[in-house]
Amino acid sequence: MTASVVSSFNEWDPLEEIIVGTLEGSVELPWDVALQAVVPERDIESTRQYLLAQGGKPKPERFRVLAQKELDRFIAILEGEGVVVKRPDPMPHDKKHATPQWESIGGNAQSDPRDVLIVIGNEILEATMAWRSRYFEFLSYRRLIKEYFKQGAKWAAAPKPQLSDELYKKSHVRGQEYVLTEFEPVFDAADITRCGKDLFVQKSHVTNEFGIEWLRSHLGDTYNVHMVEFADDRALHIDATFVPLAPGKVLVNPDRPLKHVPEVFKRGRWEFLTAPRTTLPAGFQLFTNFQWLSMNMLSLDEKRVIVEESEEPLIKALREWGFDPIPCPFRTNYRYGGSFHCATVDIRRRGTLQSYF
Repeated sequence: MTASVVSSFNEWDPLEEIIVGTLEGSVELPWDVALQAVVPERDIESTRQYLLAQGGKPKPERFRVLAQKELDRFIAILEGEGVVVKRPDPMPHDKKHATPQWESIGGNAQSDPRDVLIVIGNEILEATMAWRSRYFEFLSYRRLIKEYFKQGAKWAAAPKPQLSDELYKKSHVRGQEYVLTEFEPVFDAADITRCGKDLFVQKSHVTNEFGIEWLRSHLGDTYNVHMVEFADDRALHIDATFVPLAPGKVLVNPDRPLKHVPEVFKRGRWEFLTAPRTTLPAGFQLFTNFQWLSMNMLSLDEKRVIVEESEEPLIKALREWGFDPIPCPFRTNYRYGGSFHCATVDIRRRGTLQSYF
């Protein structure tokens, strides 16, 4: 095991300890302008009507039962592979919350710790979060973070944002601009992917340039922070778009190409692997939202990767690329915001800080 209880520099070193989210307390998201920006254009009105009626209310029980079975199977696989699994504290999200500047009829969930937390070296960093419904989501993880801190980990929280109306463009032009202004620094941790000394941070509808600059300042000269943008009018989190799987290999989304390839990738040492299209049926509810969650995989090391069991083309491609895919059912969990990568945050991977470029 590594010397530090918290230590992770990339997405592929051998995994030793991880936080896996919980479904308890999850609710339907409240509707607001920030959420509208990432809803497919054709679904905006139907989603708005549904969430105006159901936002802040518990998700349907029929989904929770199936999703819990999948989550239990996922945890069993991790523990069977020798990974220590920790869980956050459930929190009821069906409560109205507010600051002096705004209020939300409810929260979200603690099913996706990857959105809220990131480990960079031996530091646990809490993201700002850009949605009012997710403002207090960090509370579910505080017990665990305090335990890690008492064992020697570093702990930092990005500046808690105001999330006032000045942060949002209420009439933003889809496909031409992001819903966020540069009023204050905001970012979701899931917009960051780690390749040792080089971090790639997506500018998106939840991460602005101010937030990326804050990360650069906070991390200092040890890390190179690269801002990346993709041809994606609903840009939200990088881990179903640009997924480093091992040194020199990154899985890319054919529908969301990089607008500008970072200079470090032009040195010829990295191979871009195009992800096969999903087997998720086109008639699946919210298909447009979920189709690329097939890419949202979790690497246990440079070879082993956990992948949704129904994604046969992806499993075949991974084998051909030299990986050992571990199938696991997880599609019902998509309704809670993500797949294997979203549902976790790695706390300790056995490795050291290196440059891969």
